[in-house]
Amino acid sequence: MNIAKYIDHTLLKPTAERKDIEQLCKEAREYNFASVCVNPFWVSYASKLLEGSSVKVCTVIGFPLGANTSAVKAFEAKTAIQEGASEVDMVINIGALKAGQYDIVKQDIKAVREASAGKILKVIIETSYLTDEEKQKVCKICAEEGADFVKTSTGFSGGGATAQDVALMAKSAGDKVKVKASGGIRTREDALKMIEAGASRLGTSSGIKIV
Repeated sequence: MNIAKYIDHTLLKPTAERKDIEQLCKEAREYNFASVCVNPFWVSYASKLLEGSSVKVCTVIGFPLGANTSAVKAFEAKTAIQEGASEVDMVINIGALKAGQYDIVKQDIKAVREASAGKILKVIIETSYLTDEEKQKVCKICAEEGADFVKTSTGFSGGGATAQDVALMAKSAGDKVKVKASGGIRTREDALKMIEAGASRLGTSSGIKIV
């Protein structure tokens, strides 16, 4: 198994500096990871550093709380793509989901889907805040709105990916939507558990250790 191709090599710390992004992209080239995942500010620079390689640039939208307006998320996604992002990982409106305001959740995803047409859209549902019923509901919404992936976590909520959640999400989202496991994946054993549970992509800052 080429586990490197499952990995989004991730650096989302607020203290990340230019030299850290340079190191991240150097490592991604060396190990041939699927992508680097960086905050929107760094998309343009990462794109330049990875020019000519097969490594994609992924960024996060409405991160980490998901509480931006849909218009702001859409603008953020559109701008990131213009600056070189091939993949966007958006955070859902978690409060709206918890309140049963599914139309708001749908509109939020739809706005970013339209802004990121032709690119990969991953929808972060932040599993640590949700019941199993809410996880199932939002996965189905993601499928209806044309998301490419549903993603477990931001890694900033205090809870990360579990194999149980990955399996539930894979079952709920259906055949057309893949699962990205993210949050707390630090070892090869962790990674393999997520892949066996149904994950097609892994978000981790421990990619080198894993491979």
